[in-house]
Amino acid sequence: MVQRIRYIIFLKDVFQLSVTCFGGPQAHIAHFHNVLVKKRNYLSDSELVELNALCQVVPGPTSTQTLSAVGYRLGGPSLAYLTLLIWLLPSVAIMTTAGILIASFESKNISMGFTRFIQPMAVGFVAYAAYSIIIKTVNTKRAFALMILAGIATYLIKSPIVFPLILLVAGLVTALNYKAHPREEKQKFDVAWSNFFLWGGVLIFAALLGWVTKGIPEFTLPIRLFENFYRNGSLIFGGGQVLTPMLYTEFVQYAPKQYLTSQEFLSGYAFVQGLPGPVFSFSSYIGALAMRDYGVPGEIIGAIMSAAGIFLPGTFLIFFMIRIWDSLKKFRPIRASLEGINAANAGLVAAAAILLFQPLVINQPIKIVILNALFTIAAFLLTAFTKIPAWTIILIGLVFGLIL
Repeated sequence: MVQRIRYIIFLKDVFQLSVTCFGGPQAHIAHFHNVLVKKRNYLSDSELVELNALCQVVPGPTSTQTLSAVGYRLGGPSLAYLTLLIWLLPSVAIMTTAGILIASFESKNISMGFTRFIQPMAVGFVAYAAYSIIIKTVNTKRAFALMILAGIATYLIKSPIVFPLILLVAGLVTALNYKAHPREEKQKFDVAWSNFFLWGGVLIFAALLGWVTKGIPEFTLPIRLFENFYRNGSLIFGGGQVLTPMLYTEFVQYAPKQYLTSQEFLSGYAFVQGLPGPVFSFSSYIGALAMRDYGVPGEIIGAIMSAAGIFLPGTFLIFFMIRIWDSLKKFRPIRASLEGINAANAGLVAAAAILLFQPLVINQPIKIVILNALFTIAAFLLTAFTKIPAWTIILIGLVFGLIL
């Protein structure tokens, strides 16, 4: 009974975090520390740091995985999945609503002019994400070269297949430099493969189902949305910032889909920056707009399938990795590969900033170009050099949009 009460208190804490954690993964960890370590003593400071470090080297949403991993340690898979659900529910609900409202405004020809400055500001957020990743992870000439090459490949090749190839090649390149890392005593370990097979099984099944339903009428679109997001969620290292170039390429630029316009994508990305909780809830916004032709019920289904697709793979993988990480990190090639993966991620996000900015300046009047550039720079500078929260910056943009 005491244990059950403790779990209920923990889940209440998770809900509190879900509506108060602004600022992305880096800021989330500070909130987690205050509530989970200092206030409740669910785990030690060093344990939280170790869990967060592990989640940074596993595909998926870093802060979501960290919080789920805490739930896993406290109460096993059941508590972990409840933790995941409560953590993502508020932001997913808000972003689903945003997608439904935008689709409704457009269908009724209601002007979206008040969001015009949100779009260049979103580019400023992406540029800041690239800047922060570069500062933290690109520390050698080799990493800088890999970042540049990854950025060029992302910019030139408008296909989702480019992302896993970039990450794989970059990781292999730096893994060859494993001798630069000190030896650590290896220990034999037993691997519990169940969650790994669950992750891989769902990936293969979803891919096959998506392929089979490709030529079937569009009511099967939610299945393909789940597959698309599950695949992306299985490949994203580095959190929500790295999500942007992958989703932009797949759902805006990739000709067979193009579910969103660039303007819709940027508006949604800006909105999610101002919300508490995981940035990956952006997926529900895209899913809702992808299903706009099927009314509100279809939009809700699209949002749910997309959110499930993006969050599940990282959850399966962290439950697998948490059991073997202490032994796995002793292998030098594993540690060495992280340099290349992080450098490639920096290149992906930097290229995304350029790709997202182009529609705001190409074939636009000079006055619009100057305004868009000014708002992009302003959002970058305010995010990088002030403590003004993202939601306040977005409100400022909306006010300017209404006035001008």
